Amino acid sequence: MGAEVAIDGFGPGAQIPLQGSEGRTGATHALASAAYRDSPLKTIQEADNELYKTVVKPGKWEKLFRPDLGEAFSRAVQVRMLGGARKALIQSFGAEPQPVVEHCLAATHLRRQRDTKLTLITLICGVLFLPGLLLWLGVVQLRRIAAGSENKRTSALGTAVLWAAGLFGVLVLVKLPFDGLLMNYLRAMLIAPVVGWFLARRVCERTAVDLRERWTALLSGGGIGPHIPKSVPTDPNEKGAEELRRNLEKLSAEQQSNIVFYAGTKGILGLGTRWGSWTLAEELVPKEGKEIHPFRAWDVVRRIHEQLTLLERGSLKTGFPKPTVKHWIVSPVGEGADEVTRPEGDDIVHYQVKPHEIQRICNDQQFGAGNRHYLGVQFTLWDGNLVLTMMVTVTSLLHTLRIEVTGHALGPVHGLFTTKPKAKTKEVSKTVRFWETKEIQQPLMEADEVVRLAVRAPLTWYPPVLDFLGGKMVLPEPFGLRHVWAGPLWKNRFMADDAIRMATPVLRAVHAATIKVLDEHGVDTERFTNRALVLSGSVQEPGPKKADVYDA
Repeated sequence: MGAEVAIDGFGPGAQIPLQGSEGRTGATHALASAAYRDSPLKTIQEADNELYKTVVKPGKWEKLFRPDLGEAFSRAVQVRMLGGARKALIQSFGAEPQPVVEHCLAATHLRRQRDTKLTLITLICGVLFLPGLLLWLGVVQLRRIAAGSENKRTSALGTAVLWAAGLFGVLVLVKLPFDGLLMNYLRAMLIAPVVGWFLARRVCERTAVDLRERWTALLSGGGIGPHIPKSVPTDPNEKGAEELRRNLEKLSAEQQSNIVFYAGTKGILGLGTRWGSWTLAEELVPKEGKEIHPFRAWDVVRRIHEQLTLLERGSLKTGFPKPTVKHWIVSPVGEGADEVTRPEGDDIVHYQVKPHEIQRICNDQQFGAGNRHYLGVQFTLWDGNLVLTMMVTVTSLLHTLRIEVTGHALGPVHGLFTTKPKAKTKEVSKTVRFWETKEIQQPLMEADEVVRLAVRAPLTWYPPVLDFLGGKMVLPEPFGLRHVWAGPLWKNRFMADDAIRMATPVLRAVHAATIKVLDEHGVDTERFTNRALVLSGSVQEPGPKKADVYDA
């Protein structure tokens, strides 16, 4: 059950922790920290893997209106996960999407508070003295273009232009021989934008420090909880708060859905690619002098389910983690599909397929078109950075019973999301020992950054304009917060060992439960036992393979 707000009133209800959410805070906090980052937007593409690519669309005036990573990430995630006409989402196994979205909302709120102050400063010190503001913006833009040039002379020219503009402003302020209202306005026109810049810089630095503290705290294992004003309606007329509350509830419900999607070589979306497969398929032969008592696939699945829930009760106290055992309905989609559609109907409530429909699919839809039933046992390890899933499917065609166990692995959150903020420093030569260098502290807010934020501030209340002028981030589809930024698993020795070791006890538990059911129903289990022993031997040295890629 998701963490929901009481719907029988307008106050916040009891917060119920998500089932099985323990051990996921690391991955969740890492993803949430992106909302507070001030890194360049294009750094998000470093986290792309071979299956999913993030697109950074440039704007018309990108150099002046460009968003940073935190601004673009927060907006993209909010629109994608809370939008009224949004597409279906892929579950974020190993992480909780709702806290990530809440941190995006909180980061947006902090930036809007900053932008409100910057807008007032811009109106008073900029718009009232618009000619001077445009003049200074032109100088800053010229300096930015010159600074980006590889020609050292051009770069030096840009710095010289900025200094010349400053000296001209001082000259006009002090030496202008004329007096009167127009001349005083001319003086103020040149000095007011500079005063506004100093005020804007203080506002920007204060917010930047706050954002970086939250970024650091999240990656340190704690942090301040996201503060989202008006996220809980206190009055029937607060439509915005009510809509936000319902969208967050919808997000939590979709996260708990038991419907997943298989997309060709991408594997089961959200669970990671399939790295191993073991099949036990033998003919059903009755015991000598007896007949087989009729049974169905669901009878075998139910016994396997019972056996898998007992995995943590081993004879050795080894700290084997408690698994999550769940019935999944797997729906096929095209490998190149850019969206998925969740099934609807009388047999589905709150994105959950009802138990009787799960049983029907398990028994009847084993061949041909349609959804399939899988029994999944999932381990969430390494604080949510490793998700191991074994999927079991039981099929019976004519006289053959087939038990297939497949291993799926979802790697850690990319290292980009786990880096803490670093102080801005610059390496310079020492004054006396010029052949030696030292690092000096740089201001957190550079001049160009203050100008960028001040120019964007009046437009933040209508984000589509900013998307057009400065660019935006387009999330990869089908989108789920966790799997699109999963790093490689097999490069981490310990994680790879955990995946390989987990396969053996699960496979043996599945085979033991299957053979027990067959024996109770009068089936000669000799062939099944022999085949299980062979698989039990081969699984002791499994090697990861791309099992979803068929070499045909």
